[in-house]
Amino acid sequence: MTTNASCSFEGTLFIISAPSGAGKTSLTNQAVLTLPNLVFSISYTTRPARPGEQDGVHYHFIDEQRFEQMIGADLFLEHARVFGNGYGTAKENIMTTLEQGYDVILDIDWQGAQEVRHHMPQAVSIFIMPPSLEILKQRLQKRKQDAPHIIEKRMDAALKEMDHYQDYDYLLVNEEFNVAVNQLVSIITSQRLRCNAQQHRHAALLSQLLYRAEIRTTE
Repeated sequence: MTTNASCSFEGTLFIISAPSGAGKTSLTNQAVLTLPNLVFSISYTTRPARPGEQDGVHYHFIDEQRFEQMIGADLFLEHARVFGNGYGTAKENIMTTLEQGYDVILDIDWQGAQEVRHHMPQAVSIFIMPPSLEILKQRLQKRKQDAPHIIEKRMDAALKEMDHYQDYDYLLVNEEFNVAVNQLVSIITSQRLRCNAQQHRHAALLSQLLYRAEIRTTE
């Protein structure tokens, strides 16, 4: 399946990146609960499921062989290795969901974001920053999901990730959760109200209104 930048979709793809522990998952979960017709892109991964994670809900959990087969078949819009595990976004899932009129949140790192923007320059990108490195580390420790040496690796990766914030369209600092949620919702709402999106969404209404206006001017 070829991705064409000139394709017109009813929905918008929102690329969201952040260092691990910045609160991206909590923010996007709340945005999805707040806004209608907003869904997550469910990525494929070779890493084991964590406690509470469900296949097909949080990720599509696959083995290395299947992951390599999908790469070979060019089924991914983007894919990468993170801490030794494979992650990928299926092209067909994204395109079908956008064509159905849903806005899609794609949670990927800066390298994946670059790859997606290359194929889909119309995507809207948002970077989420923590208020400080100290708070970022505290959040990682509170999750109790990683050993201390893994947390240090995540902190090193965070510095590299944050260095690319200028590549994004929007920048949020997640200091106060409710404020950051409102900002994220505002960004998504503003994109929905852009003239080209509204023109497509309300084509029948606009045609009717302009037709009646034309009749009145000729009377």
